[in-house]
Amino acid sequence: MWWDLLIAIGVGLAAAWLALLIALLLIRPKGALLGEAIRLLPDLLRLLRRLAADKSLPRGVRVRLGLLMVYLALPIDLIPDFLPVIGYADDAIIVAFVLRSVVRRAGIEAVRAHWPGTEDGFTALSRLAGLHKAAGPAAGAPGDAGGQRSPG
Repeated sequence: MWWDLLIAIGVGLAAAWLALLIALLLIRPKGALLGEAIRLLPDLLRLLRRLAADKSLPRGVRVRLGLLMVYLALPIDLIPDFLPVIGYADDAIIVAFVLRSVVRRAGIEAVRAHWPGTEDGFTALSRLAGLHKAAGPAAGAPGDAGGQRSPG
């Protein structure tokens, strides 16, 4: 009898994993976006660490950031990293969701204050993670005008 329950749980988990895999295939970063995300990785990791250590942020935000860093450090992923492109897409999507959550709770100013990279890098991070959408129309991210920067 309990075998039936274990089998049902296993089938349910497999179905959920398959649904997630299909969703990630549909919304994965493509082409230039993927390259841009990879270039931002060192600054992004420093940002996550700085935000998680900031005692002025709400505890829930710091806990989410800590759990995100643990997830990123674990060798086990939702989608194995050895799968081309899609293997790292799950990490990028989860980071984007957590950063949007941080912006909603702490404000984009907190993320901007801790950003260790360049202004162009912050603009790219905002575009990739949709931070300007999470912050609302009044607190738009830099480069909100279609992602174009003036040439001077």
